[in-house]
Amino acid sequence: MAENKKLITADNSFLTYMGRIDFSDKTRPEFYYAGSNVKMTFTGTSVSAVIKNHKYFNIQELGFVMDGKEGKVTFDKNDEDITLDIACDLEKGTHTVTLFKRQDASHYFEFVGFEIDPDGEVFENPPLPARKIECYGDSVSAGAVCEAVDFVASCDPEDHQGVYDNAWHSYAMITARNLGAQIHNIAQGGIAIFDNTGYYHAPNFIGMESVYDKLCYFPEGAKGVTPWDFENYTPDVVLFAVGQNDPHNEGHEDFDITDPDYRAKWKNAYKSIILDLRSKYPNATFVLLLTVLCHGEEWDKAVDEIANELNDEKITHFMFTRTGKATPGHPRFPEQYEMAEELTAYLSNMGDKIWG
Repeated sequence: MAENKKLITADNSFLTYMGRIDFSDKTRPEFYYAGSNVKMTFTGTSVSAVIKNHKYFNIQELGFVMDGKEGKVTFDKNDEDITLDIACDLEKGTHTVTLFKRQDASHYFEFVGFEIDPDGEVFENPPLPARKIECYGDSVSAGAVCEAVDFVASCDPEDHQGVYDNAWHSYAMITARNLGAQIHNIAQGGIAIFDNTGYYHAPNFIGMESVYDKLCYFPEGAKGVTPWDFENYTPDVVLFAVGQNDPHNEGHEDFDITDPDYRAKWKNAYKSIILDLRSKYPNATFVLLLTVLCHGEEWDKAVDEIANELNDEKITHFMFTRTGKATPGHPRFPEQYEMAEELTAYLSNMGDKIWG
């Protein structure tokens, strides 16, 4: 701990967490999923975060919202406790800070706590919203490369090393904020439905079929892959946005969704996940969707077939105005906010009945 600072430990009851986070050690909770965050209300003139980071690839950054203003901190130390300065020279008074995970599985980190002035105090936060959303998705849902605003409607900049990733501005998290809801964002870049397909390689290709029910979902973690206890969070709305990466078959010819046998196999695996989630969330509204990142329309048709074949009035298929047509690269801020606006309206039009 820095000299002349007070450590507010991670298990302090006044801290508020949101996301699928590992609390098996409450003094060092582990953050795996993009967008997971912790909030503190405090008095004082400075605040820092103490973490222990575990890096796999890319430049390492965490995001924060300090008194409503967003920022980020970049660091290069790993596998040891480090202190990340968030703000100094604040006006005396009460402040709020939220620390969040900008990136997906390029790293995970242990949160040790916040450091504040020695005479600073911590106060209870307002309760988390009663409304709850859960999103299963790929890099778009994780906010990958969304900050590369000079590349709107263009391919991604080369070798960007993750510096444009920002889960806070994914359409899913924006929608949650628009609707006054919590969100667990179970999103990972490159992921497809099946293992051994898509682009998420860690170190083997891992699909949503092996991720959706996990806490730590990558085998490199110190604890290995760990299960998620669905009793810990019951969403009112489930967004399921997987299918963008599914044609990819490393080292082989890409999958063709127009092939009847493959289409049936893919749809059955997709349905299996949805039906398992439905068994866990019997009252939730499910929204199946793909994003505005360019893809073939047959994938949207297959998702529509799934929604119809499940024959559940609370499982719907939603399409953005520009689903599959807006950009060959990842959606940037404008497209993410465009998607969020449309999805917010779609959910709002369902009325308050969807919120438990």
